[in-house]
Amino acid sequence: MPTMPRDPAFDSTLYIPLEGYNFIWNRCRRLNSDVFATRVMGKKTICIHGPDAAALFYDESKLARAHALPRRVVTTLFGKHAIHTLDDAEHKARKAAFLSLMSEESLERLMREMSSAWQRALTRWPGQKRVVLMDEAQRVLAEAVCQWAGVPRSALRLHKRTKDLARMVDGFGGIGPRLWKAKLARTRSELWIARLVHQVRSGKLQAPTDSALYVLSSYRDLKGDHLDLRTAAVEILNVLRPTVAIAWYVVFAALALHQHPGAREKILRETTGQHAGSYTDAFMQEVRRFFPFTPYLGARTRTSFTWKGYEFPRGALVLLDVYGTEHDPRVWANADQFRPERFLDWSGGQFDLIPQGGGSHQQGHRCPGEWLTMHSIALALHYLTRCCVYNVVSGQDLTLDLRRMPTQPASGFVLSDVRLTDALERPAPPVPSESATRGRPSPQPGPTVTALH
Repeated sequence: MPTMPRDPAFDSTLYIPLEGYNFIWNRCRRLNSDVFATRVMGKKTICIHGPDAAALFYDESKLARAHALPRRVVTTLFGKHAIHTLDDAEHKARKAAFLSLMSEESLERLMREMSSAWQRALTRWPGQKRVVLMDEAQRVLAEAVCQWAGVPRSALRLHKRTKDLARMVDGFGGIGPRLWKAKLARTRSELWIARLVHQVRSGKLQAPTDSALYVLSSYRDLKGDHLDLRTAAVEILNVLRPTVAIAWYVVFAALALHQHPGAREKILRETTGQHAGSYTDAFMQEVRRFFPFTPYLGARTRTSFTWKGYEFPRGALVLLDVYGTEHDPRVWANADQFRPERFLDWSGGQFDLIPQGGGSHQQGHRCPGEWLTMHSIALALHYLTRCCVYNVVSGQDLTLDLRRMPTQPASGFVLSDVRLTDALERPAPPVPSESATRGRPSPQPGPTVTALH
């Protein structure tokens, strides 16, 4: 059996913040291998890259998620005892609750809330000297998802909650103040949502039965028990927080429109509607492929096995290179160029486009909110192209530092001289992304959500 290629550094921990998103991809190219061994935080780690690696990573007979996530990611991004840390029947049962929120009717209701929030935001913009799109998108997404999720307006201090939800996203790769702000934001947010869960369970708060607040407050595990208040809050936040994270993609989409002005004209030439928007969808997918959000994902081997001729010992930490896989020229022609046209005739695969995971949405660990993300980016494109005209403030820093995780334009993407168009008064497409419509199977809710009262 051949010896697995190895990073010559004794421990690679310090190289992660120095190289960021390119940490694994740099070594794969240097070692001419899609798999290599290293040490991270003193622990033996195997890094893997590419679609075949993604297929391995999502093979639940070989890899598990329990005890794989770094503490900083758990205490900022996902939360303790979150669905991301579960495996097997327990994971499948809890995921069914999340999938029950992704029905066609539920997603259309969220898009209506999001359209209303975008309309209110755009109406404010002409009166502002400068509009920071990152801040505005976070507010729009937070307002819409909280309303859709059943959070009562009386319990929503929108500015504060938006900032906390965004801090959880922004802090997972941070150190120092950025990390601690994220941890404090999570603590505040969990206590806030836990109070709402208690009110729902006690009958003091009537949440809609199809809302995330009700569904996850009502959820019972395989033993028939409710989740404890803090864990229920964690899972509700795992609906709210990822939706606010879509603001990063909204800003990336605006950046791409700015850098590729011809794309705006192609989007404008399309008619809106459920079965239109092939270029809009292609543009949305290329935003998800090209721009960096998730750097890599972690799991642990359940048992010893061999892959590509190399031995993977039981209990080893395995890191899947997400960013590098999306920029591998063996997978994507002209991978370092932003080319939406590549998706116009793309047949799709479970393990090549993996910004939100790979494999099956229904059975595995692929993000159940992927359809929501696609719809939300396409809807934002509708408002940024058809409903307003703006200037991008010159001189602002629009570079993306790949050492910072998650990265974003340092300026937040600043607009000025916003003018509204007549399209703002017309209905937005109820199903913004045709790709999301085609790709979403009918959810199969399990018997785990029961009436509370």
